[in-house]
Amino acid sequence: MLTATAAATVLGALWFVPSAHASQDDSARTASPAVTQQARVTTGADSAAAAQSGSQLADTGSVDTTPYVVGGTLFLTLGAGFVVYSVRRERLGF
Repeated sequence: MLTATAAATVLGALWFVPSAHASQDDSARTASPAVTQQARVTTGADSAAAAQSGSQLADTGSVDTTPYVVGGTLFLTLGAGFVVYSVRRERLGF
């Protein structure tokens, strides 16, 4: 019963998470020329290829995944500890 309640709570919370539907917006095409020109400025070896193709991606840097790795490891360790604890309790007859 507790598991079903927890699952229903999670699903209910996920109901309110907005979805990301990609749509083409004409207002993005009417950006100011200064912003468009600034976005075209590139550095590095790929700049010539990107300028020739007419499209390029923004350089946003790398994502710091350290908090996710540490948090995931902690939760995995906690879950494994609960499993070991429950198996031990079952074998000892508590």
